[in-house]
Amino acid sequence: MLQEYRNEPFTDFSKEENYKAFQAALDKVQSELGKEYEIIIGDERIKTERTMKSLNPSNLDQVVGVAYEANVELAEKAMQVALSTFETWKKYSPAARARILFKTSAIMRRRKHEFSAWMVLEAGKSWAEADADTAEAIDFMEFYGREMIRISESQPLTRIPGEDNELTYIPLGVGVVIPPWNFPLAITVGMTTAAIVSGNTVVLKPASPTNVIAAKFMEILEEAGCPSGVVSYLPGPGAEVGEYLVKHPKTRFISFTGSRAVGLRINELAAKTVPGQKWIKRVVAEMGGKDAIVVNNDADLDLAVDSIVKAAFSFAGQKCSACSRAIIHQDVYDQVLEGVVAKAKELKVGNTTDLGVDLGPVVDDKAYNKILEYIEIGKQEGRLMAGGGKAEGNGYYIQPTVFADVDPQARISQEEIFGPVVAFHKANDFDHALEIANNTDYGLTGAVLTKSRANLEKAREEFHVGNLYFNRKCTGALVGVHPFGGFNMSGTDSKAGGRDYLLLFTQAKMVSEAL
Repeated sequence: MLQEYRNEPFTDFSKEENYKAFQAALDKVQSELGKEYEIIIGDERIKTERTMKSLNPSNLDQVVGVAYEANVELAEKAMQVALSTFETWKKYSPAARARILFKTSAIMRRRKHEFSAWMVLEAGKSWAEADADTAEAIDFMEFYGREMIRISESQPLTRIPGEDNELTYIPLGVGVVIPPWNFPLAITVGMTTAAIVSGNTVVLKPASPTNVIAAKFMEILEEAGCPSGVVSYLPGPGAEVGEYLVKHPKTRFISFTGSRAVGLRINELAAKTVPGQKWIKRVVAEMGGKDAIVVNNDADLDLAVDSIVKAAFSFAGQKCSACSRAIIHQDVYDQVLEGVVAKAKELKVGNTTDLGVDLGPVVDDKAYNKILEYIEIGKQEGRLMAGGGKAEGNGYYIQPTVFADVDPQARISQEEIFGPVVAFHKANDFDHALEIANNTDYGLTGAVLTKSRANLEKAREEFHVGNLYFNRKCTGALVGVHPFGGFNMSGTDSKAGGRDYLLLFTQAKMVSEAL
C-alpha cells in the first residue's frame, strides 16, 4: 500500500556526518566536471557542431560541462519521436506511470547530495538552497505520482436511473517543457514529471545556464525505466529551438517558467493557429513577481527584519518569490530599515562550495550585467543604504543591496530585477501599505507581519497575490503544503504542487451508456 505523502526533510549540515557526506559529494562531482552531454531523442544520443559551455558562476575558470545544442531539424525529429511514443505511452496505466516517478524519486533520494552538489557548482546555490531544491524535486515526483493515482480513480457523478456514466482524465499529447535555471532541478523535474505521469510525452528544452543538471535528471529517468522517447532532452537557443516547438502544429501544450517577456511571447505564439493544428494549445506559465513584505507598526520587528533579509537575499534574490519590496509602516520604518541594513552588511558573499557563505553569485553574465544596471538606476531613485555594486571574487558576485525611501512607482519598485536588491517604501498606515503592495503588474507572493487579526483578515481579502503568507517570509513554498502560482503578469496561477496541477495536463472525457 502506498504510504501517505510527506515532504522530504531538509539536511541538517550542523551534524558532522551530513557535512562530510555533502563534502564527499562535492568532491565526486568536481572530479566529473567538463564532460560532454549529448542531445537525447528516443534511443539516439546526438552530437552537433554547436556546443555550449556551462560555467561555474562562483569560479569562471571552471567548466561544469559542455552541452551539444540542437537546431530546428533536431527539434522536428524530437517532435516526431514524441508523437510516435505518445501512442504507446498514453496506454500505460496511471499506476504504471506513477511507479516510474516513485522509482526516479528513490534514485534521487539515494543520490541526494550528489544532485545538490551539481547545483552548487552549476547554479551557484548554497548548500542549504541546493538541498532544498533537491528535496523539492523529490517532493514533486512523490506528490504527482499519488495525484495521478487519485484522479484515475472513479470520479463522483450524480447518478440517474437507466445510465452508466463515467468521467476519466486522459492525456493531451506532446508538450514542450521550458524550465528556468533558478530551480534547475526542482522545477525541471516538477514540470516534466507532471506532464509524463499524466500520459503525455515531452520535449524538454532546459535553461541554457543549467543544461548539465537537466542531463543528470535524464540519466536517472532512464535508470528508473522510463521508456525512451517519453522525454527528449533538447538543449538549444530559445529563440530558435524553443520558438519552433511552441509554433509547431503538433504541440498540444507548453509548460513554461521564466521571465515575463518570454512567457508573453510564448503565449502570443501559441495563440496563433497554424495549418495542421487541431486544437487550441494550452499554455501553463509562471512568469515571475515583484513581491512585497508588509510590516505593520504592531509587528514583531525582529521577525520582520529576519524575514526581509532571508526573502530578499537567499540565493542572491534569484527567486520569483523573493522579497524585492519592503513596505513598512512609518512608525517602525527606521527601526526595520536599520535592522535590515545591519544584517545585509554582515552577509558573507562568496563561493558556495564553502558552507559558511550566505550569498553566492548570480547565474551568468546576462543576469550580472542586468542587476548591476538596475542598481545604478536605484541610486537615482532611492537612498543607497547597503551594497550597491560588485562583490569580490572570480565570479558573478553582487553585494546585497538595500535602497531606502523609494517611490512605489520607481523602476526598481515596478520591474523584476531578479537579484539581491530590495527597495524600502514608507507607508502611512496599513491601508496605504496594501495599496502599495498591489500597485504592480505582478501578483505572485507577498507577506504581512502584524499582530492585528483585523488587518490579517483585510489582507486576506485585499492583498492580490497567489501565495500570501502571514507573520513569516514570502519564500519557501512546500509541495502539497503551499500550491504555488500567481495572478496578473505572474502567470496562469497554475498552482504547482497542488491538487489542481495535473488537470492542466489532462482533458476530461465523459462516457455515458444507456442500460
